[in-house]
Amino acid sequence: MPIVQDTSAYKNVWVFAEQRQGKLMPVVIELLGEGKKLANEIGTQVCAILLGHNVDGLAKELISYGADKVYLGQDELLEKFTTDGYTNVIAEAITEIKPEIVLMGATHIGRDLAPRVAARVDTGLTADCTQLEIDPEDKKILQTRPAFGGNIMATIICEKHRPQMSTVRTGVMDKAHKDDSRTGEIIKLDVRLEKKDIRTDVVEIVKAMKEIVSLTDADFIVSGGRGIGNQEGFELIKKLADKLGGVVGSSRACVDAGWIEHSHQVGQTGTTVKPQIYIACGISGAIQHLAGMQSSDLIIAINKNANAPIFDVADYGIVGDLYDVVPKLIEAIGNAEELVAALK
Repeated sequence: MPIVQDTSAYKNVWVFAEQRQGKLMPVVIELLGEGKKLANEIGTQVCAILLGHNVDGLAKELISYGADKVYLGQDELLEKFTTDGYTNVIAEAITEIKPEIVLMGATHIGRDLAPRVAARVDTGLTADCTQLEIDPEDKKILQTRPAFGGNIMATIICEKHRPQMSTVRTGVMDKAHKDDSRTGEIIKLDVRLEKKDIRTDVVEIVKAMKEIVSLTDADFIVSGGRGIGNQEGFELIKKLADKLGGVVGSSRACVDAGWIEHSHQVGQTGTTVKPQIYIACGISGAIQHLAGMQSSDLIIAINKNANAPIFDVADYGIVGDLYDVVPKLIEAIGNAEELVAALK
């Protein structure tokens, strides 16, 4: 006979507080903001689970960002991330404490860790979510993610097993606001971890020498699409981005053509972004690209084709040749603050 869980024993929303070398990842702040909304709707608390070594200060930081409780697991074996070590500690904590919802960032670590934890605690996992909601009737979490190459959005429910687990794309949720006056509870986990429990040995962490563009943290993004015509077209895109103090983005078509590196790609198979202003230059607006930028606070589209799908999501649309329009924008714009003020 199948095992039926007593789902009523599970409560609270947990956020995995991913940290690297003593610094919280930006997605954690987004998850705390979203977790707080979910917790308020089901009448429970938002908690963080933090693993590492000598990371007490991060526990206090998590409380300032909205965590009501922080479950803190510290050990020398947790100083560097290993799938085995983190899975063992988190799965044991879930089994003992029974959270109702567990959220992780869809980062390299989150995508590695979440399925292992889900399998260990015998529950489902919805990966790469772009939207989370609470069903008003039965209070289950509705987990929405792109499916079939981004051509549809699928909403998934974990009916019978707990916790309900999701990995969430970076850059799609609103960040929690910091309040240093907040108080919360720090609960130390009893970490029962031995060297033999970890099958891999992290000998050295090597950081990439090449600077990688940070799209998720950018307030202003200027992206180029196939309409720029060639690799040199990104020089004009960069001039506008520099004028705004922003970064350069790209559609997948330009990356596939070898015009720009993948780290600049916005969209379903690239990075999901939510800047203050997103300027799309020569981008038609394939659904895969829209999925990665349509939550931007304000979208400006420049395209010669008046029927381009990008105009359906744009707040401001300019029909014209980007090689005529962009230089005029560069000339007219003093700085980002002036642009923001003019568009309000």
